[in-house]
Amino acid sequence: MRTSVRIIGTGAAVPAEGVTREALDKRLGLPPGTLAANGAARFRYLSTNETAAGLAASACEQALVASGLRWQDIDLLVAANATMDQSLPYNAALVHAELGLRDHPIASFDIGASCMSFLSGLDVVGHLLHNDRYRTVVLVSADIATFGLNWKRLHECGNFGDGAAAAVLRRSAPDEASCILASGFRTFSQGVRYCEVPAGGTRFHPERVDQASYSSLAKFSMDGKAVFRLVAGVMEGFVSDLLRDSERTLNDIAAVVPHQASRLAMDHLRSRLRVPEEKVLDVFDEFANQVGASLPTALHRAISSNRVQRGDDMLLIGSGAGVTLGGIVLTY
Repeated sequence: MRTSVRIIGTGAAVPAEGVTREALDKRLGLPPGTLAANGAARFRYLSTNETAAGLAASACEQALVASGLRWQDIDLLVAANATMDQSLPYNAALVHAELGLRDHPIASFDIGASCMSFLSGLDVVGHLLHNDRYRTVVLVSADIATFGLNWKRLHECGNFGDGAAAAVLRRSAPDEASCILASGFRTFSQGVRYCEVPAGGTRFHPERVDQASYSSLAKFSMDGKAVFRLVAGVMEGFVSDLLRDSERTLNDIAAVVPHQASRLAMDHLRSRLRVPEEKVLDVFDEFANQVGASLPTALHRAISSNRVQRGDDMLLIGSGAGVTLGGIVLTY
């Protein structure tokens, strides 16, 4: 069933500090070329004093300007992210406060599905708009990976950067083609330990583990080869089913907007799906993997640079910790 939803404005924000992989080699005391040899992004933004809520607020404001609306026109704020500024309250409330919306007490909540948070949010919000539960929604993803990384494990950490991206959404008018044609999500929980930050909840609370153990549990770890094998084995069939449900083929798709997981993952996606290079929104070397903010940053680039026009069909696709595979085919 098609979901009547229209993207009417997007925005993105990054921390003030940008760093090349060569400069990061030097900062980490590594031989020149180490990060390049590990497939790291050429450039990325790393947070120093910024918070996820602060970056999210900046991206929201940009998206609002692009949509020509004011906060008085918005009745729902959704934060879709992998990392949290703090355990409580939830990120959307922190973003609401950062925006100074105390006199505009709209509904807000979080959606968390790791790197697939934005796609999951778009799917859920689309149905809420389609069914007239809300009129106009701001959906924002903001992630700061920097402080959860173990920089001694470059095959895991060389891919990451920080940032935020937002979209303003409303229900499509009857004479507008914009809609979600099909969406799909699958969780392959045999890979639940392949990509994780164990600490942060009650399972590995400081009251349960010693401080030295907790410190290491609070760092990101990933079995990249296992994730790659799992996703590679199911990606083609997943995309085939998604396109069938959307009644489209890859030839109909004007732009493929993937999660910017890694250079290897981006190249593999293009190769396995046999998608022309010019159709794929590849911003990995500019921003690295911004976790949940990665895909909407690429989507913002597609829209703001006029790579897609109204009426174009797009495929949004990616995977995340869980291991979760997600995709949406939509008419912009």
